[in-house]
Amino acid sequence: MKLQHPVIIAGAGPSGSVLALYLAKQDIPVILLEKHAQLPIDLRASTFHPPSLEMIADLEPKVIEKMLAKGLKADRYQYRDRRTNETATFDMALLEGETRYPFRLQLEQYELTHFIVEELKQYPCAQIKFEHELLSFSQDEDGINARVATPDGETELHGSFLVGADGARSNVRKSSAIGFLGFTYDEKFLVVSTSFAFEEVFDDFSYVNYVSDPDEWCVILRTDKIWRVLVPVTINNDDDERHVLSDDFVQERLKRIYDQGSDYHIGHRTLYAVNQRVAETYHQGRMALVGDACHINNPLGGMGMNGGLHDAFNLAERLVRIARQGTDYQQEFTQYDRQRKDLAVRFVQEHTIQNKQLMESTDPYVQAKRQQWLMEMSVDPVKAKEFLLERAMINCVRDSLAVE
Repeated sequence: MKLQHPVIIAGAGPSGSVLALYLAKQDIPVILLEKHAQLPIDLRASTFHPPSLEMIADLEPKVIEKMLAKGLKADRYQYRDRRTNETATFDMALLEGETRYPFRLQLEQYELTHFIVEELKQYPCAQIKFEHELLSFSQDEDGINARVATPDGETELHGSFLVGADGARSNVRKSSAIGFLGFTYDEKFLVVSTSFAFEEVFDDFSYVNYVSDPDEWCVILRTDKIWRVLVPVTINNDDDERHVLSDDFVQERLKRIYDQGSDYHIGHRTLYAVNQRVAETYHQGRMALVGDACHINNPLGGMGMNGGLHDAFNLAERLVRIARQGTDYQQEFTQYDRQRKDLAVRFVQEHTIQNKQLMESTDPYVQAKRQQWLMEMSVDPVKAKEFLLERAMINCVRDSLAVE
């Protein structure tokens, strides 16, 4: 059977765009709303884990081909001790046989959204509306009534279902009065991009590096275009924020990593608040949440965007069953909540918190013990593989799908 009205998706980020393409390929009418005039190009997530690559490949071969052609395959990653230069290297080749993609693909998330929106244009059942922001909604037994801001003023759209993929400040979630439980770290993360070739000055340097130091830990990773450096900073007021974004501060932090004798070329600099939050529920009536709208976490380990993609694919399968087989949407949404919130997000929250704790200790003894543990595990094929299955989110997806 066909839905009487389209599925409305608020937000054309990774989660919203893959969900829209999934439905469009099943000839299910969909309206994708994006509040900006065009898809944003900014420094956000840049790591795609193996399960995400498999889902995207199954969805649309042309998209995965473009991603693989443009992205950078990181087939290993490292935990480094800045003071001793000790390194624990985890080789993702150990995952061969567990996944078609035994690597992390380093690619800016906006590349995925651009690829998908281009594909969506081929489907008559898909509408993409830029400069359309969902403000609020109401619902009844027949569907969803969405109040939307447009360049020409407010309008109302009617849909069968609504998906909130509109980020951490989700209007969909707020309109539903769903709590966003958790906490915000006192520190923030400064992310800086540079064209400097770190791999040429450090021996055996991987594309993804978690660097510990009692004075200041950092993450150094390569995308398809640039190197990114992430460092923690303390912000108490506007003056602090201006200071940490200044050339002097950014250059000083980069020169701590490697002093090249001159200033670094800086591409972008961005300051992020760091949260660990989960929505009280992922659905309410005919509305469901995906991605940052229902869970946010610190970026260490690259699990936030990937978790959102896994939400979208899980929910998309259910919407197809509802539209094609007439399954009960309340039962489908309830199981979606159990699979994605009660298990998968607990995994993401626990592991991202643990990833941060592994990096940030200021006790040299604790850091030395941590580094020794990682190094011993990395050279044990059995333990290293289990570690990789966890950090690559393979176990997370498998365990989630096992929940009845």
